[in-house]
Amino acid sequence: MSNTLAAPSRRARPADVAAVTALLVTALEHDPVAEWLLPDPQERLQVLHPLLAVDVDHAIETGRVEVALDWSAVAVWRAHAPNTDRWMLRDHHLTTFAGRAASRLAELNAAVHNYRSAAPHHWLSWLAVHPNYGWRTAGDLLDRHHDLVDGTGLPTYAVTTTEAARDLLSAHGYRADLPLHLPSGPRLWPLSRAGCTSPRPGHATR
Repeated sequence: MSNTLAAPSRRARPADVAAVTALLVTALEHDPVAEWLLPDPQERLQVLHPLLAVDVDHAIETGRVEVALDWSAVAVWRAHAPNTDRWMLRDHHLTTFAGRAASRLAELNAAVHNYRSAAPHHWLSWLAVHPNYGWRTAGDLLDRHHDLVDGTGLPTYAVTTTEAARDLLSAHGYRADLPLHLPSGPRLWPLSRAGCTSPRPGHATR
């Protein structure tokens, strides 16, 4: 396991969907991509809550969601295997919840979908930090999942919406690829981390 100085965390349960969703919404309220999707602040909150609740509920059921015990950060992971459907918010979700943001959400989904590998991998759907906290706990959550995935030898992929998140992932072994450009919108930073079959120094696989 990680070193003893790492912030404590646990795997999220179905009863945590509302709390995880609230943390994500708070973290994304002033995110540049969220502002591009929904320029009106009130509408942004109204749309993000139901959309993210669907995503979090699915991730807790089929993936792995790790939350800091003090609710300062959350990491949402999914494993992609051959012949499985890569989870994305579907057209009916966009139609039901997104309203005027549906077309831009579809553009965002398409940009991310085109980057994702078809080979087996782990996908970091969300890495969010409460605005009152720094990024250190998020780094601890990354390390915990890397401890798990490194035993499989699979790579990990992510697309971040801020340079701070990009830099954090880069410091944890990810390689940044060329930015993705949204139509008339901000940039996205895709990153990948090669698979590892041996434990990192100071860490053990399980």
